[in-house]
Amino acid sequence: YSNLVNDFLQVMDGESDAVVSRLEGQMSESARSQDFERAAKFRDQLEAIKLALERQQMVGERDEDLDIIGIAEDEFEAAVQIFYVRKGRVVGRKGFIVDKVEDVTSSGLAALVVERLYDDAPILGLPKIVVLPIEPDRKELLEQWLTQTKSTKVEIRVPHRGDKRELHELVTLNAKQELNRHRLRRAADHTARSRALSELQDLLGLPEAPLRIECYDMAHLQGTDYVGSMVVLEDGLPLKRDYRRFKIKSGQGNDDYAAMREVLTRRLSAYIKERDQPVNERGERPGKFSYAPQLLLVDGGKGQLSVAEQVVRELGLEHEIPVASLAKKLEEVFIPGRSEPVEVPRGSDALFMLQVIRDEAHRFANRFHRELRGKRMTKSELDGISGLGPARTKKLVAALGGVKEVKKATREQLSDLKWLPKSTADAVYEHFHSTPNNET
Repeated sequence: YSNLVNDFLQVMDGESDAVVSRLEGQMSESARSQDFERAAKFRDQLEAIKLALERQQMVGERDEDLDIIGIAEDEFEAAVQIFYVRKGRVVGRKGFIVDKVEDVTSSGLAALVVERLYDDAPILGLPKIVVLPIEPDRKELLEQWLTQTKSTKVEIRVPHRGDKRELHELVTLNAKQELNRHRLRRAADHTARSRALSELQDLLGLPEAPLRIECYDMAHLQGTDYVGSMVVLEDGLPLKRDYRRFKIKSGQGNDDYAAMREVLTRRLSAYIKERDQPVNERGERPGKFSYAPQLLLVDGGKGQLSVAEQVVRELGLEHEIPVASLAKKLEEVFIPGRSEPVEVPRGSDALFMLQVIRDEAHRFANRFHRELRGKRMTKSELDGISGLGPARTKKLVAALGGVKEVKKATREQLSDLKWLPKSTADAVYEHFHSTPNNET
C-alpha cells in the first residue's frame, strides 16, 4: 500500500518517468512469463497514468515548479485562482473568494493571499517560484519566509512577457469568471436578497422594505447623444420589462444635473398622471409608469441627490418616494437630511444590492448611448445618397460590416450585392470616391 501511495504522489508531483519505466518493465516481464492477467493489470495502470498526464497540460520546462496566482477584485471582494505547476505540468488547481473586511491595496491583497495560501504546508509542497499579478507588499520578507519554510530559495515574480505571462493571463481570466459567477450566485440567493432589503430599510430609515427599487444614470459624449436610463429591481431581482430609456430633449450640454432633473420629472410626472387617472379611463393593463418606487436611487453624490430631492418635492411626492444616491468613487450612500454618508457595511448584502442596480443602470445607459451615436454617425456618413433610404442603409451597413467598410468598398463589391440596384451601387461608390472639381 505504501508503494502505491508513493507511486501516486510521484505521478501527481510530475515525476512519472521512474514509475512508468518500472511498470513497463513489470508488464514485459509478466508477458514473457505468460502471466497475461498480471501483464494486463500493469497495462491498465500505464494507460491510467498516460491519461492523467494528458490532462496535466505541459506549460513549462520539465524542471520548473511554479504556483501561478491570478486575482480578480472589486471594492469588497476578490476571487483567487491558483494553478500548481510541477515539472512543467499543471497538476492541480485551487480557488477561493476573499472578503475585504477593510481597505486594502492590490499589493496588500497580493501579500495577504500569499500568507493565506502558504500558512499551512501545501499538499504539493512549496514551489521554486510564486507568480503574482503585482509585486506584493513586504516582498522580501515573504520570500525569506517561504525560503525558510522550503529550506531552498523561493522567488516571487511578476511576469511581463513570454509563456509565463500568457499562462498567468489565463489564470487571471479564470479568477474574473469565478468572481462573476460568485456575484450571480449571491444575487440569486433568496435569503441574501431578503436580508439586503431588510438592511436597506434599517440603514436608510425607510418606512418599509424597498421591494421596488429604481435607479437612474446618465450617459453622453461631450454633451452629445445625451440619454438617461431607469432600471428596476423588484424583490431584489432585475425586472427588465420595466426598464426605460430616455432621450434628453432639452439640449443640456454637459449638465448632468439638468439631464437628471428632466428624466426624473418625466418619469414621476407620468406616474402622477396614471395614478390620478379615473378608474373607468384606465386600460386593461397598467401603464408604463403606474408603480411608484419604494426607493429611488440615483448614481452620484450629494449633487445628484439634491436634484432628486427637488424633483420629488416639487411634484408633492416627498412623503411617498424615498430617495438616495450612491457615489461610485468610495461607494458612499447619501440620503436627505444628512451631510455625512450612511455607514453601509462594506461587503454587506445591502451594499451589494445597491451596487448591482447602479452598475446595471450604468450599463443600460451606456448601451443606449452607443446605439444613438452609431445611428447618428451612420446617418451623417450615408445621408443624401440617391436611392439609399433608411432600410437599404441599414442592410448595406450590415452586409459590409460597418460604415467604414462601406466607404472603402470597391465598385465591384457594391455591384455584387444583388439586392442593391446598380444605380444605387454606383451612387454609393461615387459618393465616397469622386474627385472634387478643384483637384487635379
